[in-house]
Amino acid sequence: MARKKKQDKGQGPKTIAQNRRARHDYHIEDTYEAGLVLTGTEVKSLRAGRASLVDGFAQIKNGEVWLHNVHIPEYTMGTWTNHAPRRPRKLLLHREEIAKLDAKTREAGRTLVPLSLYFRNGRAKVEIALARGKREYDKRHDIAEREAKREMERALRRRR
Repeated sequence: MARKKKQDKGQGPKTIAQNRRARHDYHIEDTYEAGLVLTGTEVKSLRAGRASLVDGFAQIKNGEVWLHNVHIPEYTMGTWTNHAPRRPRKLLLHREEIAKLDAKTREAGRTLVPLSLYFRNGRAKVEIALARGKREYDKRHDIAEREAKREMERALRRRR
């Protein structure tokens, strides 16, 4: 008897959403990959490529990490079983990672922000970052550095 081939779920990560604003507003200190506890309609909506991480943040409560304010719109083909778009979602991390994050977020000025949402091996994952908020002058400094780098690259291209 011939064996059925297992359906390929795509080995590489398929990015659904990215939070570019987080890299602008925060100094990223460390990143973690966490699984998400989702309902069926949330997964279908994510597979359609619909999600927004803009106002999202993670919080640790009672030894569990929860993702808040991440918008996953209702599945268009869903019925009364559809999910609430901005409901808190539980993140799956190892106990040691949660303890480490809890200790670090208790320090002043540190928070957990989602950077990207993607599928890896058919499972929904979120990349969260331990981050420290930037001041306004830090943001201006980063923009000035980026502009200077672009100018140098342009000058080098013109010389060739």
